[in-house]
Amino acid sequence: MQDKKNRFETIAVHAGVKPCPSTGAIMTPIYATSTYVQVSPGKHQGYDYSRTHNPTRTALETSLAALEGGKYALALSSGCTGTDVLMHLLEVGDHVVSVDDVYGGTSRLFRTIWSKHGIETTFADLTHRPLTDFVTPKTKIVWIETPTNPLLKIIDIEKVVAAAKKLPQKPIVVVDNTFASPYFQSPLELGADVVLHSTTKYINGHSDVVGGALITNDKNLLERLHHIQNSIGGVPGPFDAFLVLRGIKTLALRMQRHGENAHELAKFLEKHPLVEKVLYPGLESHPQHAVAKKQMKGFGGMITFFVKGNLENARKFLESVRVFALAESLGGVESLVDHPAIMTHASIPAETRKSLGITDNLIRLSVGIEALEDLKEDLDNALKCSQ
Repeated sequence: MQDKKNRFETIAVHAGVKPCPSTGAIMTPIYATSTYVQVSPGKHQGYDYSRTHNPTRTALETSLAALEGGKYALALSSGCTGTDVLMHLLEVGDHVVSVDDVYGGTSRLFRTIWSKHGIETTFADLTHRPLTDFVTPKTKIVWIETPTNPLLKIIDIEKVVAAAKKLPQKPIVVVDNTFASPYFQSPLELGADVVLHSTTKYINGHSDVVGGALITNDKNLLERLHHIQNSIGGVPGPFDAFLVLRGIKTLALRMQRHGENAHELAKFLEKHPLVEKVLYPGLESHPQHAVAKKQMKGFGGMITFFVKGNLENARKFLESVRVFALAESLGGVESLVDHPAIMTHASIPAETRKSLGITDNLIRLSVGIEALEDLKEDLDNALKCSQ
């Protein structure tokens, strides 16, 4: 559990990492082994096979739990693996309520994989209607992203949790905290049962590893999730775990800069004559700005905006950036720009994308830690090239 005497910045540097007892190495070693010697059948030092546990992964899990103020964590091979492990808790006929504006990979899993196994998902706008409008007696998971991807809707976690706890079946409330990161938002403190991360993104922060995580305070739930993970083999290798551990050490510094840069760029874009609309939780114009102020410690590094015009204008803009890189993913130290309708959310049916507002002129920015003025100049130049 997080040591309440230490603040986030200290936890990020130290949690889970102890000097190697045999060498004094300050960084956790990469335990590149598949198996472990036992002194007698079933008698070992806590490790028998690396699909089940690995010392490098254990250090990462301890760190992840501390960052989220939780007791337990599982490190996984990807964020989608975390989603899949959670869905394995369900049985045929069970029901999920998910936010409507959800990561494309999550939507794809719900719609094209788990629907074939008898799990129904209702995609709900929980910013305008209460959870009770969408639940059924078979609702077993409530799935929240906040901020959402890519429209940056802010879901009131406490409000949804309160509604879920009143239901007789007590569904598990999952919060995908990838966009906010534990630096800006603490869903477990707001009553969530499980926090999910794509550690590929901000937690690692260097665009060089794919990983995921689940964090909870419920030991029984942890044991069920670990049984599923161990059974299906959705684990990260020790080198991946090491890279994420390394990235966590600078998480606080990076998130502070991501947030500062993004807030300034959002204000810049909101006043730009070639921008139709900007969505950023830190702007007073954001529909859920008050909710964001209540439950977040900052507003994050993601911006969504609509360039004036159509797909062709958006394409010209995307082909003209020089500091921003046109690429999928987010949360790295470098600034990325994405066209959700063609890239990250292409697997969502076009009609559904349109109904959500994921239009051809929608642009998603993952704002990096570069010099703010260079980022402003890059966006300004690209916008001028878009028309």
